[in-house]
Amino acid sequence: MATRKTAALPARKAASTKSQKTESKGGAIAEFDRGAELKAYREMLLIRRFEEKAGQLYGMGFIGGFCHLYIGQEAVVVGMQMSLIEGDQMITGYRDHGHMLAMGMSARGVMAELTGRRGGLSKGKGGSMHMFSKEKHFYGGHGIVGGQVSLGTGLGFANAYRGNGNVSCAFFGDGAANQGQVYESFNMAALWKLPVVYVVENNRYAMGTSVNRASAQTDFSQRGASFNIPGIQVDGMDVRAVKAATDEAAEHARSGKGPIIMEMLTYRYRGHSMSDPAKYRSKDEVQKMRSEHDPIEQVRARLLEKKWATEDDLKAIDKDVRDIVADAADFAQADREPDASELYTDILLEA
Repeated sequence: MATRKTAALPARKAASTKSQKTESKGGAIAEFDRGAELKAYREMLLIRRFEEKAGQLYGMGFIGGFCHLYIGQEAVVVGMQMSLIEGDQMITGYRDHGHMLAMGMSARGVMAELTGRRGGLSKGKGGSMHMFSKEKHFYGGHGIVGGQVSLGTGLGFANAYRGNGNVSCAFFGDGAANQGQVYESFNMAALWKLPVVYVVENNRYAMGTSVNRASAQTDFSQRGASFNIPGIQVDGMDVRAVKAATDEAAEHARSGKGPIIMEMLTYRYRGHSMSDPAKYRSKDEVQKMRSEHDPIEQVRARLLEKKWATEDDLKAIDKDVRDIVADAADFAQADREPDASELYTDILLEA
């Protein structure tokens, strides 16, 4: 099945789409009013400031193990969450802090989990890569590359079985896109027309190898072609483009047409993890992305241009966000570590 592209970044030309939405860079974008722009700005800024603080605490030794930051990719999860309905699920890999915050999980709980404290969302036993919230319909954070895709397909199966009208959004990266279980999941989801939105967060470098050196087919929106799964290629740095594409993808899956793939063309500003100096790309490349495509600065510029906010308004939002993050960091450093007896809890479910 031919794929359709929308708002590709930065150089891939996208075909125009039929939509009630406006067009930008060749693809559909959602029309945001003042409230939507401010919401997107605040939610993305919260993720940015939270991740900056997490990086700082990691450097100070308060966070151990691996820590993968989402800085630069905020528009993907915020734009998608603005389109989803109550009960829709998210599941992702280890770059997961942004997804949790976008789904309404508390900054305190996420940060306390990063520092291994009992107030963490997994009681301090999961760390950066293993946090869950049944209440918020977030099913992890998974450390096995690509492993979450089959689990996300299982969530889609459960939705179809229950007939609840919900969709499962399974996130994975350009590196994980080459894993075998991904294609087994595609086949099953297409065969049974499961309501799954597969989201490829293509940040160009996987763990540290350029996508052009690691993948024979670099247009990941086409990865489902042999299973008749349609795909959309999206400017993942523009929250409006993400919202518009998610509207379409979620409706496709929700209406019984089966799975769909969304390739989010995005970019991470930091290395793969905090231990990665990212010497495989130039500083000029990163700076160019920051100056020309930053998802938060795009919204900020529109708010000022349309006179929907003043500089003082935006400074007040930033202060509020920083206060939330500072409170989360203080809580995470002051909270106690879990008791040793917690080693034996949450292992078996008693019938």
